[in-house]
Amino acid sequence: MHKNKFRSYHNNAPILGSNVYVDETAVLVGDITLGDDTSVWPLVAARGDVNKITIGARTNIQDGSVLHVTRKSAANPKGNPLIIGDDVTVGHKCMLHGCTLGDRILVGMGAIIMDGATIENDVFIGAGSLVPPNKTLKRGYLYVGNPVKQARLLKESEAKFLKQSAINYVELKDEYLAMDN
Repeated sequence: MHKNKFRSYHNNAPILGSNVYVDETAVLVGDITLGDDTSVWPLVAARGDVNKITIGARTNIQDGSVLHVTRKSAANPKGNPLIIGDDVTVGHKCMLHGCTLGDRILVGMGAIIMDGATIENDVFIGAGSLVPPNKTLKRGYLYVGNPVKQARLLKESEAKFLKQSAINYVELKDEYLAMDN
């Protein structure tokens, strides 16, 4: 477990919290921090090479997703790190680039979130949605489309599902960790 899938870049190597699962086909490079009980599934590519990636507790990054950052420059001195909060579900084949996600978010399959975008807590982003650069998605809503539009307030059942989805993936990664031992 955790052999060649972790790579250093300029003396920065991924740091893992406790009870983390990273599939053997995932690749994590550079300045990346994973919170406790986080899971990273098959074929995820995460590059914290020109800025940092921070992923909170109980967050899951599903199959084929790409995580990257924006380089620091004269026009953007801090660049755009990728910050993902707690209890976030990032669906299959998503692209997150230099954006900030709060807590209890579900990013639907194939969604793209671009540089400088901010997703507040308790947001559901529909599959295939595109969040343009520097856009803020407000707390408590469903967003869909390309470009993304605010569709409606979350239903109570959807709001509850945001946390439940994270719990489901904590349980699944625990099963995978048990099989590795």
